[in-house]
Amino acid sequence: MTLIQFTRNHNDLSTDKGFQFEFLCDRCGNGFMTEFQSSATGMAASALRAAGGLFGGILGQAGSSAYEIERAIQGPAHDRAFHAAVDEAKPNFKQCPKCTHWVCISSCWNSKRALCFDCAPDLEVELAAEQSQATVEQMKEKVRAQDLTKDVDLTSEAAALCPACGARTQGAKFCPECGKSLRPKNECTRCGTKFEAGTKFCPECGNKVA
Repeated sequence: MTLIQFTRNHNDLSTDKGFQFEFLCDRCGNGFMTEFQSSATGMAASALRAAGGLFGGILGQAGSSAYEIERAIQGPAHDRAFHAAVDEAKPNFKQCPKCTHWVCISSCWNSKRALCFDCAPDLEVELAAEQSQATVEQMKEKVRAQDLTKDVDLTSEAAALCPACGARTQGAKFCPECGKSLRPKNECTRCGTKFEAGTKFCPECGNKVA
């Protein structure tokens, strides 16, 4: 029998009842499962082993003998089944002449270039992806360039909780719970000196703080 050339990514799902294989694309991992090929020898041996387990004696010896026969011939049978499975799955795959990977025709093969999409990307797909990425990047740049704080007081002292009652301030100028001013003036009206909130007299000129 000639050597079988095909993707290295495959799973052998065979049991003593028969043979089945799954072949996977080297690029995306999508799989193609072949039809189940029943094994007459394996099924007969399984039946004899089951009967031997129930009744013992002669049937048990027959089951054991059938199992030895199954082991002896299952190797060639498995090879034939695998060869047939390769013939069944191969029309769904192409081998890229550049990277030599076996890829699925449905998702990873560029038929125009006769190469896989890793070696010859789909230009329309790449263009669409680059346009989308550029759009997001330009949008972020334009948002950063906008002055989103023009109506926000960035210099007055802010408080997360009202110092009088402890309620959440929610960014307001007056406490929504007790009405106390949350952003008291911290600059002397006479000399312009800045001071800490709650100061009663200006530490520079002694002016009484409103």
